[in-house]
Amino acid sequence: MEDSHQHDHHHHPDDTHDHPPSSSPPTTGTCCKCGGPTTFAPPMPTPIFSPPPTYRPIRAPAIPPDPNSTRAIILSPVPQPQKVPILPPPYDFHTPTKRIHSPDDIRRFHDSFSGKNFLGFVVALSESIRGRKISDQCHESPTILAVLSILETLTLFADETPPVPQSARYGNVAYRTWHEKMSNSAESLILKLLPENLRPATVELVPYFADSFGNASRIDYGTGHETNFAAWLYCLARLGVVGEEDYPALVARVFVKYLDLMRKLQLLYCLEPAGSHGVWGLDDYHFLPFIFGSSQLIDHKYMKPKSIHNEDILENFSKEYLYLACIAFVKKVKKGVFAEHSPMLDDISGVPNWNKVNGGLLKMYKAEVLEKVPIMQHFLFGSIIKWE
Repeated sequence: MEDSHQHDHHHHPDDTHDHPPSSSPPTTGTCCKCGGPTTFAPPMPTPIFSPPPTYRPIRAPAIPPDPNSTRAIILSPVPQPQKVPILPPPYDFHTPTKRIHSPDDIRRFHDSFSGKNFLGFVVALSESIRGRKISDQCHESPTILAVLSILETLTLFADETPPVPQSARYGNVAYRTWHEKMSNSAESLILKLLPENLRPATVELVPYFADSFGNASRIDYGTGHETNFAAWLYCLARLGVVGEEDYPALVARVFVKYLDLMRKLQLLYCLEPAGSHGVWGLDDYHFLPFIFGSSQLIDHKYMKPKSIHNEDILENFSKEYLYLACIAFVKKVKKGVFAEHSPMLDDISGVPNWNKVNGGLLKMYKAEVLEKVPIMQHFLFGSIIKWE
């Protein structure tokens, strides 16, 4: 896999812009993306990111990414898939606790077996869906069907819990009622997935599951909650409840269903984005579907990263490709010029191929989600996902 990053086209002086050849003599024009001349490579910009000219964030001020950390992400290796070994008995299931409080703790987690293996699991999920459409046939085990049934139950809870009239734009308090129903049912729902000898594992599985759908007191949702859902799936893999043959279905069936549920909750209860980067983030709520979605599109004959600007493609293919579905959703909920409200996604659309996009996003997920103390300070550690 190529070791690159989604902003390569802005950062590497040897890159050229993708402009069609012309039979007339070359003239210097200005690239609408970065302002560089189109007949030769744009000069290396001094700050790696230049702020969008007119966009002013409505809520929290947008902080441009630190150029040093951006450079570090670009130079870091692309994370590789790993096999998930099944947890051997005797078991020592216990209530998981928070252990991350500082950058040192983050480093310790990433150097640990669980830290490396969890990221390797996410990469393996991404690899499993490579070049596949959502509707493609895949192995659907009884466990996969049971997980889908759980998500269906939570969707029904939302249908039974309409938002209440209130003046605040964000954070409808009816979400707390939904969250309580979900939390109260979590253990009985999860027990359906487990054989008799693994039933005590609910003490660890329930907290990851309950943290997957947002925070009830803040009425918000973000990439940390999404990571908890991935951690819950990782725990099922560690327990041997799902195997590698289930990975394509974990993405194309389970994760797609989870995403549908989360979008429903976001729109229904106006969930606040948790720790949003504002205009500098990839998306206010999600990260993983961009990783899985870019993997789906690797080596696609027609669709390139720049295809996200084609409305016909978004309309016709967003049901088959997660990345396109994410872009369509962003365009639905954010009004205005795409390059202004989503400069990061607009930047990525200039990368030459999906392989580079996928590798860059995996590196970015590690750096921007799994290595950030404000996100990972809420993450839990027990006997399945060990602290060290």
